[in-house]
Amino acid sequence: MPRNLSAWIDLTIHLIVMLALIGVLSYYNTYIAVIAFVLWLCLVSFARERCYDRSRRFERYCRNVISNINEMMNYAMESLPQGILIVDEEGRIQWANQRMTEYVGEKPEQNTDVREIWPGIILDPIWNMEGEYVFTDGDRYYRVKHRPVQLAVHQPQLMALYVQDVSEVEHLRHDFLMSRTVLVYVQIDNFDEVMQGLSEAERTNLQLTVRQKLDSWLGDLGGFMRRISDDLYVVVLERHALDKAMAEKFDILDKVRQIQSTNRLPVTLSMGVSVADTQTMEELGSQAQAGLDLALGRGGDQVAVQIGGKTQFYGGRAKAVEKHTRVKARVVAHAIREIMEGADEIYIMGHHNEDFDCFGAAMGVAKMARHLEKDVHIVLSDMNEGIDKFQELLKDKEEYEGMFLRNADISNTIALNPVVFVVDTHIPHLVAAPSLLERIPRVVVIDHHRRSETFIKNPLLVYIEPACSSTSELVTELLMYFSDNLLLSRLDATALYSGIVVDTKNFAVQTGVRTFDAAAYLRRSGADPVMVRHLFRTDYETTVALARAKARSEYYEGGLIVTTCPDLVPNNQIIAAQAADSLLRIENVRMSIVLFRLKEDVVGISARSTGDLNVQVVMEAFGGGGHQNVAGAQVRDGDLEELKRQAIEVAKNYIEETDKDESDLAARR
Repeated sequence: MPRNLSAWIDLTIHLIVMLALIGVLSYYNTYIAVIAFVLWLCLVSFARERCYDRSRRFERYCRNVISNINEMMNYAMESLPQGILIVDEEGRIQWANQRMTEYVGEKPEQNTDVREIWPGIILDPIWNMEGEYVFTDGDRYYRVKHRPVQLAVHQPQLMALYVQDVSEVEHLRHDFLMSRTVLVYVQIDNFDEVMQGLSEAERTNLQLTVRQKLDSWLGDLGGFMRRISDDLYVVVLERHALDKAMAEKFDILDKVRQIQSTNRLPVTLSMGVSVADTQTMEELGSQAQAGLDLALGRGGDQVAVQIGGKTQFYGGRAKAVEKHTRVKARVVAHAIREIMEGADEIYIMGHHNEDFDCFGAAMGVAKMARHLEKDVHIVLSDMNEGIDKFQELLKDKEEYEGMFLRNADISNTIALNPVVFVVDTHIPHLVAAPSLLERIPRVVVIDHHRRSETFIKNPLLVYIEPACSSTSELVTELLMYFSDNLLLSRLDATALYSGIVVDTKNFAVQTGVRTFDAAAYLRRSGADPVMVRHLFRTDYETTVALARAKARSEYYEGGLIVTTCPDLVPNNQIIAAQAADSLLRIENVRMSIVLFRLKEDVVGISARSTGDLNVQVVMEAFGGGGHQNVAGAQVRDGDLEELKRQAIEVAKNYIEETDKDESDLAARR
């Protein structure tokens, strides 16, 4: 219409000009002017009719175009290669296009809950938000792009869901992930001990038996294996085979453990597993080696799988095998001497809330530094009531003056080459002074606990022996080889001896030949058992608190017993440890757990087992660790009763899973 209106205006101008010319013509010839005027009127009538006709045809054209556009839009909406759903806040379908019929088999009816069609679809967390996600329905994958529908304020809110079947792409992605390379290092972790005393024929037969077990296991998984040395193998798998092995919980560990040599020692395997993602093959090999080191550091007989940036552990049921040779102790002692000789200041610290093992090991390392006439300090945490009696004995001794520091007393060191020795722990946040690890990069770790996933970063030297009874035993062996003329004082020897006595429960738990050798060396150096008994004596209040904790205990099916020490009392950690040890002596009890109030905002957990259950695995669920028989954890800002419920649940699940695996293995045999 605007175009026709413009044409009529143009014609009007022409007609006016023509009328003016007719007026001029009438001045000269009236007759001709009248004829021209009649013709002009006819022309005006014709032009006016033509303009109206064009206007009507243009209107019809616009109506046809608009009608066709609506039909084309409707056709496009119905024939899009993706489904469209409009749903309300309750998830009920308000409108769906024709493509949805192909996805679900029939046209969704209005007000049908979309979750009845696709139970896996997500609505509540993404309501009124823009984004996309993929969900599964059976063997199909659907990508959903969600957008809020903009309506008036008073109208109910709606969401538009644009759904597309991406099953082919997702299946291709899944097939690609399942074909990724998996590198495994397999090691017989007690090879020297198992082979000791065997003839060449027996050694060959034992190795052949192990190899046959591994070949049979890998035959089911479709893997490839090559031997690197007598006790080390490299295995290459695909990701789908690893998932199968994980689903079976690496039952190859149980099968190999049934193999026994003529010296009656079971064979155990350790594995480090790394899954290819974006790393190079060199990095993949380094990760697999790191996993194997982690498995060995935790005592062996287990698998460390590094996948998705996390480490998962399987196995770990067998006790760590005591090494009969002290070659490693001699090598480590010489390495520590070189490190100390190159340092101008030495700091020693253990875990928070030190016990006698931690304190004794620190005293032993300090003796090494003092023997080399180095400036040495033992850093103690703010809470260490367990060793206060021994500290009282050292107060008036001139040789120990200025050696002990509190966490709050540590200032920025001015030493050019300081070294930190961490004893009886390897977890950064559990040390007495975590800030010291940040300021001093040179760190030496000496520990007897099974290695945890959380570890001090880039230590200069690591000496972890889970088979040893205590860190004090490890340090005592290092002292034997540190120097030929090193002489322990009576107090140093007693401190180390008390650490061994505490962690072995008076030589009853985790005790081997080397434990008694270390104790004999300390006795020859002047360790005083009478003083140790004095240190371990408890007052009346502690005895009453221990009795209350035992009376509060609850027994659960499967051999689990749990109790609490809810009151914040002195020596609560010692009471909990003694209660856990005492409860383990009850008939049919296989695992004891004691939860106690360590601080107002810290709950401690002490766990013990008779040996067939690994309490370290249970305590790792709470950020702790330890040994197979002795473990613990500390939880900050936790509710004691809630943690008790969680501990019972984790322990019962672990016991049920362990018993089920053992029964399955017995059935297979």
